[in-house]
Amino acid sequence: MKITILAVGKIKEKYFTDAIQEYSKRLSRYCKLEILEVADEKTPDHASQHEEDLIRAKEGERLRRYIKDGAYVIALAIDGKQTSSEGFADKLHELGVRGESHIIFVIGGSIGLDAGILREAKERMSFSQMTFPHQLMRVVLLEQVYRAYRIINGEPYHK
Repeated sequence: MKITILAVGKIKEKYFTDAIQEYSKRLSRYCKLEILEVADEKTPDHASQHEEDLIRAKEGERLRRYIKDGAYVIALAIDGKQTSSEGFADKLHELGVRGESHIIFVIGGSIGLDAGILREAKERMSFSQMTFPHQLMRVVLLEQVYRAYRIINGEPYHK
C-alpha cells in the first residue's frame, strides 16, 4: 500500500524532521511512504474570515495538484471522526482488503483546510478536539500509521 502525507508548509524544526525521518524509516517495511509539502500562504494578524477563506483556497489549489484520481483521501480536520489506535488500524486494514492501494492523508496549514478539499475527501479524521501545530500533526500521524501497522501485523508496540 502507498501512504502519502500531503501537507501545507515546510518543517523547519530539526526535532520534527528527526522524528519524521525515524518513523519514515520504520514504516518502510510496511508500506511505500511519500511525504509531499506545498507552500503555505502568509496569514496576516487579525485576518478577516474572507482573507482566511482566500488563503485556504490558494493552499487548497496547491494541494489538489497532488491528489491523484483513485486515491482514498482522508482529511485531517478538527470536526472529523475520532477513533482509537485499534480502530485506526482496523480502518487501514479494511481499506487494504477493499483494494484501496493509495491513501492520502491531507494536513492543512495553520488556519486549516480549504472547504473544497474537505468536501472532496472520502472522510475526515480528527486526533482530538484540541488544535495542534500542523508540523506536530505530521509526527503524530506517522506514529499512528506505524502503530496501526504493528497492530495489523500482531507485533508488540508500547501502549
